[in-house]
Amino acid sequence: MLKPRRVLRLIACFALLSACPAYAGAQNQESTGQYVDDSVITAKVKSAIFGDPTLKLLQIKVTTYKGVVQLSGFVDSKQSADKAGEVAREVKGVVSVQNDLIVK
Repeated sequence: MLKPRRVLRLIACFALLSACPAYAGAQNQESTGQYVDDSVITAKVKSAIFGDPTLKLLQIKVTTYKGVVQLSGFVDSKQSADKAGEVAREVKGVVSVQNDLIVK
């Protein structure tokens, strides 16, 4: 006969395993691994933009979803917007860049 504690462990394991498919990412959602990868890409793009002396003081927001980087915010010139897009494209892991920067 199984001990009650062992039975409870078995039930808990079964419940956890049966719940796992419910948490599988849908096509319009990121998996945990993809979310982490996108967070790393976002950090690298922000670092690259901040490291560029011509872009350092500009307010640029960076978001990443499935490797696609979106740049938003305000810049001083079209050249700054283009430069930010170029810098973002050079970061490893970036699939494409959606440059939504607005010239003020």
